[in-house]
Amino acid sequence: MPLAKPLVSVLLPCYNAAETLPEALHSLSIQSLPDFEVVAIDDGSTDATPEILAALAQADPRFRVIWQEHCGLVPALNAGLSACRAGFVARMDGDDRSHPDRLTRQVAFLEQHLDLAVVGSLVRAFPTGQVSPGYRLYLEWSNSLVSDADIRRELFVESPLVHPSAMIRAAWLGQVGGYQEHGWPEDYDLWLRLYRAGARFGKLQEVLYEWREHPRRLTRLDGRYSLENFLRAKAHYLALGPLAGRDGVLIWGAGMHGRRLSKHLLRQEAPVCAFFDIDPQKVGRTMRGLPIRPLGELPAWWARLASPALLVAVAARQARAPVRDHLANLNLVEGRHWWFVA
Repeated sequence: MPLAKPLVSVLLPCYNAAETLPEALHSLSIQSLPDFEVVAIDDGSTDATPEILAALAQADPRFRVIWQEHCGLVPALNAGLSACRAGFVARMDGDDRSHPDRLTRQVAFLEQHLDLAVVGSLVRAFPTGQVSPGYRLYLEWSNSLVSDADIRRELFVESPLVHPSAMIRAAWLGQVGGYQEHGWPEDYDLWLRLYRAGARFGKLQEVLYEWREHPRRLTRLDGRYSLENFLRAKAHYLALGPLAGRDGVLIWGAGMHGRRLSKHLLRQEAPVCAFFDIDPQKVGRTMRGLPIRPLGELPAWWARLASPALLVAVAARQARAPVRDHLANLNLVEGRHWWFVA
C-alpha cells in the first residue's frame, strides 16, 4: 500500500522517456529521505515508458502512476499535482538525475526557512561533451542566484530556477492555481505568478540535480520556450507588476532585446515613452515611433515623469556591474525604480 500522507510528493511527467527513464527513476529510488511518494504521469507514451513505470510501481509502493491520453505537459503536471498528497512537491523530469540526498536537504531547508515557498539547488548539466554553450551560460547565471533577493532581482531576465530542481510548498501551488497554459514556458509563468503573490525563493548552494542535455529536450522542440514567448511572458507580468501605475517606461537598450520586448509591452499598453543607448548609430533615430536618446539624457527624462520605471535591455553580462554603478550614481534603486530584462 502507498504511504499515507508522505512528507514529499515527487511530480514526474513522462512522455516517450524510455531511453532515460530508468536512470531517473533509480535516482529517486535511492533517496535518503524515507518518507516520499513519486507521482508519475504517463502522458500517452508510445514507447516502453508505460511498461517501465508499471513494473516499478508494482515493485515499489512509493511509486504511483497516472495514465492518460497524450495532452501535453501542463495538463500532465496538473493531473499529477491533483494526486500529490504531501505538503512539499518536488519536480523531476524523466531524463534527469537527482542526488541521493536531494529530498532530504530540500525538506530540511524548507523546515528551517518557513518564510520560503520554493527551494531549488545548484544544477550540473551532463553529459559534459554535449552541453551547448548557451546552456552552460544559462546554468552559470542561474547557479549564481541563490538568495531570495538574488532571484527576485533578476526574475525578469530569465527563469532563475531550473524547474525540475525545485521543491515547492503545495499550499503555495494551490494558492496561485497550479500550472497554467498561456503559450509560454509553464515554469517561468509559475515563478512569475508566485512572485506576484509575494512568495519567497531560496536555493541550496550545492549541486543536487543533474540536467541532461540532448537534442530532444522539450525546451529545444516546443515553441512555448522560444525567445519570443519568453518575451511575451515578461511583458505580461511586467505590466501587471513593476509597471502597474507608472506614467512612463524608459528602456535602456535599443538593440534586439529592447526592440522585441517593447513590441509586447506596447501590446500590454505599457506607457513606453523613450529608448536610451550609447551607440551613436542608434541615437537620434526612432523605434516604434519613439525616440532613441543618448544615455546622458536619462536623468532629464526621469525627472519629468511622476512615477517612471526603467527597464535595462542590455544583454551583455559583463555590462551588469557598470550598469548597476551608473544607476546607483543616479540614486535609482534596482527592484524599485529599475529592472534588468535581458
